Amino acid sequence: MNPQLLPAQLDADAPAWTQTVQAFLAEKERRSGSKRTVEGYARMLWPFLTNVGSPDRVTPAHVLAWAHGIGASGREPSSATVGARIACLSSYYRFLIRMNIASANPCDALERPKTVPSLARGLTAKQIRRLLAVVPDSVAGRRDRALLVTFILTGRRRSEVIGLTGGDISLDGETPYFGYRGKGNKRGRRELPRPAYAALCATLADAGLDLASMDPAASLWQAAAGSRGVTGSTFYSRFQRYLRTAGLAPAGLHVLRHSAAKLRRDAGESVEAVSSFLDHSSLAVTSVYLRRLEGEADGTWPDVALAIGL
Repeated sequence: MNPQLLPAQLDADAPAWTQTVQAFLAEKERRSGSKRTVEGYARMLWPFLTNVGSPDRVTPAHVLAWAHGIGASGREPSSATVGARIACLSSYYRFLIRMNIASANPCDALERPKTVPSLARGLTAKQIRRLLAVVPDSVAGRRDRALLVTFILTGRRRSEVIGLTGGDISLDGETPYFGYRGKGNKRGRRELPRPAYAALCATLADAGLDLASMDPAASLWQAAAGSRGVTGSTFYSRFQRYLRTAGLAPAGLHVLRHSAAKLRRDAGESVEAVSSFLDHSSLAVTSVYLRRLEGEADGTWPDVALAIGL
């Protein structure tokens, strides 16, 4: 079976146990709100269970061999990979037990590896100024700048920013706000910092739009991109180009969320305040964002504020 085969695509002649995987993945997507999480679980579960034959045949020895087995990369799995494999399978068996389909979890017999979380990377204020400085003053460039400023000042995830529409922006007196759907389908409403709002209005004007009259369901990022707005993959590619031009190391868009956390800590906010800002479910998650950032003095926060128009 194709390891990336998702539940809706299952063959009617597939073994009965595949229905349990289908139900598990459907619940996982509903609870997490993340297709990437579901796809990751599917890539691990399908090959393993297909190879063993069915969930009722799985023993702790099977789990041990699979968790520590060499994958497609040909390299020994890291402790984080081993832990992720065991956690994925264990979550599936907890689901089976909850549904009265299984009575035991073969993963319980294994000792989880001790993992050392990877160091979080956040751009410094100086690096952010360099990044913003290389964005061209063109229609596409002003759109990209508005996106970058929004990412950096709001700390939201890629899908939450790229997916913003006209109806997500509102004014309460003179204060702009934005609504978003976060991880786990959690809805939120936050103040939109003035520099991000000004940059947003500028890129909308480039597209011949304004918030008062545009379609509430229309993308905010239509300038030089068409009515559907810029896609996450297109902006990611352009972000890589800006990083290279600025002499910065390649990084995913998520580095901007780490940067937002870093700058707020540098500005004196507590870990609790940063955790709330990021909508984290626990301080432990926030600590991963800040692990490398703690102790790195950055006296250029006022310079960043000046560079982005605060």
